[in-house]
Formats: sequence, C-alpha cells, structure tokens
Amino acid sequence: MSRPASSPAQGSVVSSALASCRGSFVVIGVFSGIINLLMLSGSLYMLQVYDRVLSSRSVQTLIGLSLLLLAAYVLQGFLDGVRVRLLARIGARFDEAVSPAAFAAAQKLPLLGFRPDQALQPIRDLDQVRGFLSSLGPTALLDMPWLPLFLAVTFFLHSWLGWLVVAGGLVIVLLTFLTELKSRKATQAQLMSGAARQAIVEASRRNAEALTAMGMGASFQRKWRELNLRHVQDWLAGSDATSGIGAFAKIFRMVLQSAVLGLGAYLAMHNEISGGAMIAASIMTSRALAPIEIAVAHWKGFVAARQGLKRLRQVLDSPAFTEAERTTLPAPRRDLTADGLIVAAPGKQAPILQGASLTLKAGQGLGIIGPSASGKSTLVRALVGVWRPLKGEVRLDGAALGQWEPSELGRHVGYLPQDIELFEGTVAQNIARFDEGAQDEAIVAAAQAAGAHELILRLEQGYDTRIGEAGSSLSGGQRQRIGLARALYGEPFLVVLDEPNSNLDHDGDEALTLAIRGIRERGGIVIVVTHRQTAIAGVDHVAIMTEGRIQAIGPKEEILQKVLKQGGLPQAMHNSQRQPAVAS
Repeated sequence: MSRPASSPAQGSVVSSALASCRGSFVVIGVFSGIINLLMLSGSLYMLQVYDRVLSSRSVQTLIGLSLLLLAAYVLQGFLDGVRVRLLARIGARFDEAVSPAAFAAAQKLPLLGFRPDQALQPIRDLDQVRGFLSSLGPTALLDMPWLPLFLAVTFFLHSWLGWLVVAGGLVIVLLTFLTELKSRKATQAQLMSGAARQAIVEASRRNAEALTAMGMGASFQRKWRELNLRHVQDWLAGSDATSGIGAFAKIFRMVLQSAVLGLGAYLAMHNEISGGAMIAASIMTSRALAPIEIAVAHWKGFVAARQGLKRLRQVLDSPAFTEAERTTLPAPRRDLTADGLIVAAPGKQAPILQGASLTLKAGQGLGIIGPSASGKSTLVRALVGVWRPLKGEVRLDGAALGQWEPSELGRHVGYLPQDIELFEGTVAQNIARFDEGAQDEAIVAAAQAAGAHELILRLEQGYDTRIGEAGSSLSGGQRQRIGLARALYGEPFLVVLDEPNSNLDHDGDEALTLAIRGIRERGGIVIVVTHRQTAIAGVDHVAIMTEGRIQAIGPKEEILQKVLKQGGLPQAMHNSQRQPAVAS
C-alpha cells in the first residue's frame, strides 16, 4: 500500500505536527514554572537584606543569602536558555513535519488557478510560524499564567500594593487587546502587499531579456514602486499599531513600578510594612508585568504566526490536498481511454474542452491538429492529469487517474509541454527527472531514443554540463531535445508531446519521428499536438479539433483524406509547411 504524508486516517497535517511537539511543550511548561518561582528570589533577597542583614549586621548571613541568590540566578539563566533552545527545536520539528505538505501545496496551487504569489503563501506561513516559535514571544505567553503568583505575593506583603498591581496589570492587558485589534488588519494587508511585491520581482527576473529588449524596464519599475510603496505603508501601519502601544506599555510599567515603590514608602512610614517589603514589592511588580510587556512588543509576530497557522490548516487540510491511501497498481500496458471530458482552466468555470472522448491501444500514436485555441493543449493536460476535468474521466488500463498515487503515475507518463521548463542542474539530472537512484544506462538510453545523445556529447561537459536556471545556457532546440529525452526516460507507457518540434530543424524532426516510432514499437502510446505536418509522420491516428471539440478521429490516412476533400488541412498546418523550421 502507498501511504502519503497526509491521509484522512492520519488527520490534520498541522494538528499532527503540533501534537508531535506536545511532549516538548510540557517540558517547557515545567521549566517556565521553575523559572517563575526562581524569579521570586530577587524580591526575597531584598526582603531579607533589608529586614534581617541590616538590622543584625551579620556578614555571614549576607554572604549566605548572596550565594543562594547567585545559585538561583544561574539556574534561572540555564533553564531560560534551555527553554529558548527547546522552542527553536519545536519550530524546526514543526517545519520538518509540515514542510513536505507545504511544498506539495505550492506545487499544486497553480494547477488549481492560484497566482504564483498565492502558491508560495504556505511556505511563507510556515516560515512565519517557525520564526515566531524561535523568538521571545512564546516565552511571554508561557510566563503569563504565573502572573497570579506574583500578585498573590504582592497581596501578601500588603493588600494596597496588590490592588495597585492588579489595576496596572488590567491596563496593560487592555493595551494588549488594543494591539490585537489594531494590528490584525495591518498584518494581513502587509502579507498580501508583500506577496504582490515579490510576484512582480519574480516576473521581472524570469523575463529580464524581454524587458530589456523591448524597453519595458521603466514600466515595470513604476509598477514595482507602486507595490513597494503600498507594502511599506502597510508595514508602517502595522509597526505604528504595535510600537506606539508597546512604548506606552513599557513606560506605564516603569510608572507603575515607581508608584508601587512610592506606595510602599508611604506604608513603611506608617509602619504597615518593612523597608524590605517596599523594595520587594517594586521588584515583584516589575517581574509580574514583564511578560505582558514582552507580549505587546512581539504581538505583531504572534498575530502573523496565528494567521499563518490558520491558513496552513485551511490549505493543507482541505480535501484538494488530502490524499487517501491507494493500492499500488500494475504498470499500464493495454490502453488509454477518455470519456466525455469537459475541462476548464484552473479557477475558471467556462469550459475550454467540451465532451472529448477517445480510446488508444498500446502501440498506437495519435496526432492532434487544429487551429490555435481549439483546446488541443487543454485535452493533453487532462490526459496526463495536470488539469482535473469538470466532468468525465481519463483511465489507463481501466483505472481512473485518481486511483494512482501521483509519483507512481508519473513513472508511467512522459510529458513535454509547450513551455519547456528545465531546472538548475546537469543535463543528466534533468533527463532523469532528478531521480537520485537513476542509472546512467537509463539516462543515455532516453537521450538516444530522443536523438539527443550526440547533441549532448557536444556540450562542454557532456551529460555533466550544468545548464543553469531554466536551461538558460542552452538554445531552444537543445532544450526541446533534452525535454523530449526527459519525457522518454524510463520508457513510460503514455507519452504526450505538445508542440515537440516548434524549435527543431530538419535533423530534429527526423529524430522526433524516430522517437515516436520507437515508443509505438515498444508497446507504448504516444500523443502529439502540433501545427506542423512533419510531427505526425510517426503516428497512425489523427484527431481534428475545433472550438473545444474533437471533430474527427481515426486512422491518419483516412482522416487526412477526408479533411482534404472538405477543404484541406488547418491553415496553421499549411503555413508551417511553407515556413522553414527554426534552427537549434
């Protein structure tokens, strides 16, 4: 049985990750309790020094109390350091548990119609949660439950001091809620504008050549300035919401501490408390309110982490990203069927493909021709499982594509899209689909099947040549031939090629025809989308598409003769016959 990272039986990915950290949180809670008890040591030390040491003038008592205080401070510092390190490791463990699902979501969201900046949001949310767990923010939240302890000790010294601290604490708590109200919208706006700003940067990076050649740099720079200004304004709004209230909270705590000291002095003058109690109450007030002050200072990070955690739950635990257990199916060997496919672009409702059906047997090849925007690429995207049909289904050997575990299905499918995307790495890695267990023989065999072996050997370091991001060091024809080799790697049963010869010369066309025939001879199925008649030389069936429908499908000679009698091949295919091929 194949067991994905997330399944209904396993429950929520995010909840499971948090549950795995429960033991560490318990340990941190125990440490926080000990730390807060040790925080009483400073007040107790001052109380004893003023009330006992000064009156008895005992040096031995002073040394003994000082050594005890030093030991308490050392233990407190050690536990505090361990607590912070544990929180950082909780963040790392949470990241380790959630990051595979977050990365899978980033890959899948564009296929569901989300913009690139939205697709990267799960990764940003994960970083935000991990960053908050590694900050001082969680320590303040862990220390807050111990605030009643300090208030109780203050009440023990004198009820007036206790009520003064309670009143001050309520004011700071109200400031915390005010910070929450003011920072929530600002934080959300900041995240959205930051994502939009990042998207324009990424678009400019990917299209740097076009921007430079066509003088579009200034226009994109203006767009960047607008988005950057909006992001900075959102950032300032969030910063103002927290920093102003945080500064007031800090000053208010100092004022409150001084007020406690003043009230303590008044009570001491009336012999209601001792001088040591006056100093101890002042220190106790500072300790009691310090977590609230830290919480206010880190509230923006807390709000961002909370929103990020909520979004992670919404995305990663949604049905679209929940993978059930699947039985591993045998490799397909017989046929491909599509029944009544109605397909729309991701995030859209208007169908592009309307009711397409076809059946192909092992060893058959289908060429799909037709005018632009007739639904050819939409059909093949549905056939390989990239776009989900609104209605209808695709089956391999009788099994719907949804019955296959994605990585298993990928081994049986070769796909060459119109926009060929290669990745930073070597030629061999790209052909092998970055499979760490790939055998050199299989890589070379795929290149030979694509007619790309000699082309690769002529590169500077052959198969070990690094091609740069998106294959920037290669020509269009070289990228297309290497992309074809990647599609043929592992001898997949179904090979789908979308405009595979748009950048090929005469030799490349011949190599493509041989590759198509090779797929059919070994019992595979090949589908070719093209505007050029040379690309369908190796297939035995043809489908004509117009306006999102398959108008005719059958043996190649029969369909082409029928089309010629009715008025000829599609204009685009005629044009491609008159135009020379693009050199590689």
